Amino acid sequence: MTYKSQAHEILNTIFGYNEFRGQQEEIIGHVANGLNAFVLMPTGGGKSLCYQIPALMRDGVAIVVSPLIALMQDQVATLSELGIEAVYLASNLEPEHVRNILIQVKEHNIKFVYVTPERVNSYRFLQLLENIPISLFAIDEAHCVSHWGHDFRPEYQKLGILATTYPHVPRIALTATADHYTRVDILHYLHLKEARAFHSSFMRNNLVYIVQEKNNAKSQLLEFLNGHIGQSGIIYCNSRNSVDKLAGFLQDNNFPALAYHAGLEPAIRENNHLKFLQNSSMIIVATVAFGLGIDKPDVRYVYHFDMPRSIDHFYQESGRAGRDDMPAFSVVSFGFKEIIELSRLIILSDSDNLKKKYELNRLKKIIAYCDSTNCRQYTLLESMSEKSAPCGRCDNCTNPPKMIDQTITVQKILATIYKVGQRFGITQIIDILRGRATINIQVWEHHRLSTFGLCSELNAKSLRRIIRQLYSRGIVDIDFTTGALKLTDKALPILRKLEDIYLPVAGKLQQRIKDVWLRSELDERLYRSLINWRHKVAVLHRVSQHAILTERSIYEIVKHKPKNTGELQKIYGIGASKLERFATDLINLVNV
Repeated sequence: MTYKSQAHEILNTIFGYNEFRGQQEEIIGHVANGLNAFVLMPTGGGKSLCYQIPALMRDGVAIVVSPLIALMQDQVATLSELGIEAVYLASNLEPEHVRNILIQVKEHNIKFVYVTPERVNSYRFLQLLENIPISLFAIDEAHCVSHWGHDFRPEYQKLGILATTYPHVPRIALTATADHYTRVDILHYLHLKEARAFHSSFMRNNLVYIVQEKNNAKSQLLEFLNGHIGQSGIIYCNSRNSVDKLAGFLQDNNFPALAYHAGLEPAIRENNHLKFLQNSSMIIVATVAFGLGIDKPDVRYVYHFDMPRSIDHFYQESGRAGRDDMPAFSVVSFGFKEIIELSRLIILSDSDNLKKKYELNRLKKIIAYCDSTNCRQYTLLESMSEKSAPCGRCDNCTNPPKMIDQTITVQKILATIYKVGQRFGITQIIDILRGRATINIQVWEHHRLSTFGLCSELNAKSLRRIIRQLYSRGIVDIDFTTGALKLTDKALPILRKLEDIYLPVAGKLQQRIKDVWLRSELDERLYRSLINWRHKVAVLHRVSQHAILTERSIYEIVKHKPKNTGELQKIYGIGASKLERFATDLINLVNV
């Protein structure tokens, strides 16, 4: 049997899929032939299969390096449901349990061992591997190797030892997001400079991108959630305190919401994580600490209650919606206050000036994305050096923003910044323009300026919004150590009346109407029956719901209504193990 036919057989009989996606087949063949690879593939693109299938094709145990226990637990549970022997080794396991696992590994009864980078680097673990045949090393979330990355783990940089200790064992490094500098670090530290690189498109055609300016942010969130009742979603906040408060607020408004952050007791955090995985309508409110630990395909929306810290953070976090290729939403709620706070955190950090400049550049990209009037997908992909046509799905495509001439107002703002010597912050500039005789205005005699009171007809929120837009367009800069507004070279032609400037009017959040695929009352009953059955089995097995049955599998069962095992076998995601264990239950549900 050729590698190609063997890979297809495993894909179909074990995983229940009919065909490979994108570059999967090529990557699998490359690694199965014993060669090294670097895989850059978007979240939900099917990275796991790129090392799981080669490992099943080759002799020995696959060692998978993963940064978080929650992620390892979920991967192991998913493989176990497919009838594949997999284990994980982590600090939360009892010593006796670890000893039993190691005995099974030595006796060649295990096909996958998931480990943290800390354990891989330990002398004791490397000694254990000396007498064990290894099929491959897979280094997941490889961007953690780079200090330029957003999830830097120093232990990842030591994983180059695998190349020197096991030069003939293929290694595959995988990540969903990595800019140029992060890619260079991955190839350098993991000794993969000679490895073949596979870069997939970052485009997610099932995601609907939406951005809204904060205006009573909690009410805006409730409005969105009321359009997604019964759906599972993630809401990201930038602090633990915000997570706790928002989760409590949603609970008070009768939404099934749980909190997740590093400050919770481990048992509570793990329980909340498991409840989220086992429930198709649960909402998790989390800090980005929840990031790498989530592998739930039926997340229907990711809502950033606070603006993400960088374009890289945003891409990876938003990508956790719609991993099953079904329609999903990515929403960002943002305001100028967050821009100031996040920028100040970077400026006042202990990083060197080069790192600060790099981080500010990444932050400016997400600010530009939020304030863009172009297609969201186009703007996002352009920031990642990829071109795309307008998506036709995002808020700017379906409801193009209305642009108005703000040249005169902008000239007044820029002139005021210039007249105060570019030494004052946004509050002082707004008070001057609105003609407010505050103590600071009088102390500095700014009431004598020719621009004093020239924008008295505008409220502070409107002026703040315009100044934010000028910042995102690079016309105004901010000295984050003092808060002072500065003019850039782009301001000069506007001040000299050589250039007009049009800015968008604040719009209302637009949601795309959900796809209606339940065509009849029979479809609705079958769908609810499958959802309830999946939940019960997931709780019984203590695994995530998608490990039992994915949303796409349920969709196809409802659509095709398989009457026997032969028809059920054709359903997406129904492999041999699931067919053997679940066929009777599923067929009975269809035939009720």
